[in-house]
Amino acid sequence: MTEQQPAQQLRSPSLVQLATDAIRRMILAGELAEGERLIEDRLTEQLGISRPPLREALRVLEQEGLIVNRPRRGSTVATLTDQDVFEILTLRTALERLAIELGVPVKDPHRLEVAQAALAQMQHCADAEDRGSLVQAGYRFHSSLVALAGHRRLEEAYASVQQQLLLCMARNLYAREHYYEDLHEHVARHRKLLELVEAGEAAAVLAELAVHGERSFSDVQSRAGNSADSVS
Repeated sequence: MTEQQPAQQLRSPSLVQLATDAIRRMILAGELAEGERLIEDRLTEQLGISRPPLREALRVLEQEGLIVNRPRRGSTVATLTDQDVFEILTLRTALERLAIELGVPVKDPHRLEVAQAALAQMQHCADAEDRGSLVQAGYRFHSSLVALAGHRRLEEAYASVQQQLLLCMARNLYAREHYYEDLHEHVARHRKLLELVEAGEAAAVLAELAVHGERSFSDVQSRAGNSADSVS
């Protein structure tokens, strides 16, 4: 790479895919905030691409539900209301609890390999402070726990809210890191969960999930509210 080619610029036959991945990571890392307008000139310069592949990447992200395109307003990062978050995370908890009830103790040890690989990727992302990729690895980790049940329709139901879950997990990661949990502590929480799964203690896994999912998000939101009250 020459001095005229910034490290952030993209060079690949698949510029659309790379642009999609790069913008997705920026959204999940909080570098592009909820409701923020996506300025094409800024993104083409930042990523080193022309408008056509950028616009195609934005269309892909719109289909995923990560961005919204409105007439005369252009593309903005999708926004979740508190009710959206409540519905998404309570659904996630219900699906994960069912998966644990059906899948732990784990009958096929090979199913654990996906979870172990996802946890290793989470550790790598935390070391690199790559928050966007950490959120995606975190989703793969939770998805792999759902897969322990060997229940195709359950996996499909979980996958159907993937992008919404990613947005919730990104918001939760940002809030946790801001108030009380660094990236490595975030990974450690998931490592504890996997250790309980590997031990075959379904009741212990369910107890950990109870404080790992929407309850932990509520705790973060409560801390944020208290902090805002103390400032106002």
